[in-house]
Amino acid sequence: MPKLPLEVARRRVRRARELGLDYKAYAGIRAATGRDIVALLFSSNALRLLKDTKVPADRAEKVAGLTKVDALSLVHPPLSPSEVREENTFLLRVDRAPGLISTWGDTRARLLEIKGQLPADGVLVVGDTSLERNWSFAGRLAGYIPADQYFA
Repeated sequence: MPKLPLEVARRRVRRARELGLDYKAYAGIRAATGRDIVALLFSSNALRLLKDTKVPADRAEKVAGLTKVDALSLVHPPLSPSEVREENTFLLRVDRAPGLISTWGDTRARLLEIKGQLPADGVLVVGDTSLERNWSFAGRLAGYIPADQYFA
């Protein structure tokens, strides 16, 4: 990686902290995409939403404390996107996750829908499964980070 001026490095360390990421992960994503992360896309698995629609306190606190970034979520059945959004107001948008039998095209369409006008390569997926890892490829998103790493 190129040497950065000290002030740029400090600004990026601060930005990584705002996003809840370690600097190494942030710098790698930034180098690969050439842009800043503008949204984090959490799977319901990453948020530990299995049957309950309320995100557990430790994860809710971290996501609610994010600044200068949108928090989005795709939830797996039987969860209702509207109920999850209602219970967790820190999530800007919540929609139904692509299913196990969704085609690559259907998955891509769902990802484009949830990101809205945001640049795809500025959206980072936080997930728990290989299926969710593939969302970053299908949607041509910034990348993927495991929930255990993000919430460590």
